Amino acid sequence: MRSYLVVMDETEEALTALRYAARRAARTGGGVEILALIPQAEFSQWGAVQAAIEEEARLRAEAMLVQASGEIAEEAGIKPSITVKQGEPVKAVGELLKERDDISALVLGASAEGGPGPLISHFAGAAAASLPCPLIIVPAGLSDEALARLS
Repeated sequence: MRSYLVVMDETEEALTALRYAARRAARTGGGVEILALIPQAEFSQWGAVQAAIEEEARLRAEAMLVQASGEIAEEAGIKPSITVKQGEPVKAVGELLKERDDISALVLGASAEGGPGPLISHFAGAAAASLPCPLIIVPAGLSDEALARLS
């Protein structure tokens, strides 16, 4: 089954991208893969403290994903797959795209304020030519009606 990859965080634009991907997947018989990124923690000279910080970040990301995936399952009738990765975001997304040949599109949300984030800047820039799938950028300000028309 072909899947739409959505990079998820706690922002409104990520939720909009997820709603678009879920609606599109429901219409095309595909799936949704949600990727949560946990930042690499700064070096800590106390290993136990470092491990506790990383575990707390992982649990927070997983809780956010469970809530978001529950909303999508209810709205679009799709149960998304969830992946949590730690590290630099551009590298983590690139690695996942290389690992998975069933990803049909990378779906990123664009903020209504400020410039493009690091993922959009990277993947819509020079790296666009080497992507194994299309890049879909969903503006955060789209209404539900606009999302329904586009998906």
